[in-house]
Amino acid sequence: MIRGLYHPSVRLLPPAANGSTDPAAHLPASLIADLRTDHAGETGAVMIYRGILATTRDPAVRHFASGHLATEAEHLAAIEPLLAPRQRSRLLPIWRVAGWLTGALPALVGPRAVYATIQAVETFVDEHYSEQIVSIDALDPDRARPPLQALRTLLVSCRADEIEHRDEAGSLLSKGAAPSSAVLRLWVWSVDVGSRLAVGICRRI
Repeated sequence: MIRGLYHPSVRLLPPAANGSTDPAAHLPASLIADLRTDHAGETGAVMIYRGILATTRDPAVRHFASGHLATEAEHLAAIEPLLAPRQRSRLLPIWRVAGWLTGALPALVGPRAVYATIQAVETFVDEHYSEQIVSIDALDPDRARPPLQALRTLLVSCRADEIEHRDEAGSLLSKGAAPSSAVLRLWVWSVDVGSRLAVGICRRI
């Protein structure tokens, strides 16, 4: 959904009134922290799909991962300019490795593990973006602050893409005849817990 909505030459957020060079200087600190988690999350998402593509030779899985990688790369390209480098997570190298492993390990097991992983990740991301949209609505109930509304539009678009990814993964997963194993259920649980922990850390570091 985000494809074509934004262009690198278009400034998503206007310059801060106080002349600050920080792209998000006019946003509340809570939203800057949210954007830091979004930037780290989209960085990790790109690496998830790169990890899948690095380890699977299954044509269907590669097609699935390639399409989603392109979308996540667009999300990252839209979010990255909104934060000055110093406002981004200092743990980005860790999130990149964690993302790659989150994609590569299930890809070594097989398609069902990949789809279950993506369904778990995107279920969390849907919730995460939804919470941010609610926060913006609380800060700007009249929708009168252009910077907040520009950010809201971006988050709504990103969330719609993530829901599509979640539903596609769920549909592909449901086509498999074999029930989920205890190991796969444990892995999915760990992915969800890990995502929540990562967001908590990114808000501060």
